[in-house]
Amino acid sequence: MNVLVTGATGFVGSHVVDALLEKGHTVRYIARSTSNLRWLEGKDVTRVDGSLFDVASLRHAVDGVDIIIHVAGLTAARNEEEFRRGNFEATRNLLDAVRSYNPGLGRFVHVSSLAVVGPSASVQQPVTETSPLRPITAYGRTKKLAEDAVREAADIPSTIIRPPAVYGPRDEAILTFFQTVNRGLATYIGFGDKSVSLVHVRDLARGIVMAAFHENAVGQTYFISSDEFYTWPQIATLTGAVMGKRRLLSLRLPHAAVLGIAGVVGSLGKIMGKPPVLDFEKGRDLIQPYWICSTQKAREEIGYRQEISLHEGISETVEWYRSRRWL
Repeated sequence: MNVLVTGATGFVGSHVVDALLEKGHTVRYIARSTSNLRWLEGKDVTRVDGSLFDVASLRHAVDGVDIIIHVAGLTAARNEEEFRRGNFEATRNLLDAVRSYNPGLGRFVHVSSLAVVGPSASVQQPVTETSPLRPITAYGRTKKLAEDAVREAADIPSTIIRPPAVYGPRDEAILTFFQTVNRGLATYIGFGDKSVSLVHVRDLARGIVMAAFHENAVGQTYFISSDEFYTWPQIATLTGAVMGKRRLLSLRLPHAAVLGIAGVVGSLGKIMGKPPVLDFEKGRDLIQPYWICSTQKAREEIGYRQEISLHEGISETVEWYRSRRWL
C-alpha cells in the first residue's frame, strides 16, 4: 500500500513510518527541504514538498496514496488561535485536498488525543470512546474541532486514534522527567497519587497501523494505550531502579504552587513570543488526578494489545537517551 504520513519528522510520526516500513508499505511524507529529517535519514521514504496550510500544495502529497495517517499537530502554542490553526485548520485543509485530488482514498487516519475527552472522574472510571467530550485546555478543544472535521467528512472513510501520554526513544517532551530522576529527584504534583495511562511509542505506532488497515475500524474511534494504569511514584521508582538509583528524594508541589508557576512561565512565554512549555492551562492539566482511558474497544475490534511493559519501555528509553547523551 502507498501511505502518506504527516508529522513524519516528529516523535510519533517517525515511529509510525518505521511500523509501516516493517510491514513492507511504501511511505511518503510532507516536509520542506529545510526540515529536520534526523529520524528519517537512511530510510526508504519519499519526501514531498507541501504545506498543511496550502491546499493546492498538497496535491502531489495526496495523489495516488491509499491511506493517509495524519499525525501532525501542535502540542504547544502561544494562544488558542495558534492551536486552532495547527490542529483544526491543518486537518480541514488536508481533508479538502483529499476531496480535490484523491476522492477515492481508502482510509484517513486521524491521530487525536485523550485531551479531547478530558480527565476521568475516578480510577474506577477510565474514559471510553462513548464518554462525553469535555476538554479542559485549548489543545484539547482544538483537537476536538479536528475530530469534528473528520467526522463531518462523511465521504472519506476515516478512523480516529486517541493516545494518552506517550513516551519512548526520540521523545523530548518527557525527557525532563528522566533527567530529574537521573539526578536522584522525584517531583510529584499534589499530595495524592495521580493515575495515568501511558503508552510506549512503538505500541502506539503499531496500534495506529493496525487500525489503518483493519476493516472494522472504518468510522470508528479508538484509545491506543497501556492496558494498565500507573501512578507517578510507580513510574519514578521504576525509572530510578533502571538508572541504578537506590533512593530518590521525593518533592511534592501543592496544586496552588504548580498553577502559580505555570501562570508565570506562561506569561513569560507570551512576552518572549515563544510557545511556553508550561502555562496556566497546562498547569490545570497537570493537577488532574486521573488521566486514564480504556483499551477494551481496540482490543475487541482490531485485536490491539499492549506488548511493551512499563519496565521494558522505560529500560529501552533510558538506554536510548544515554546512547544519545541526553542523560
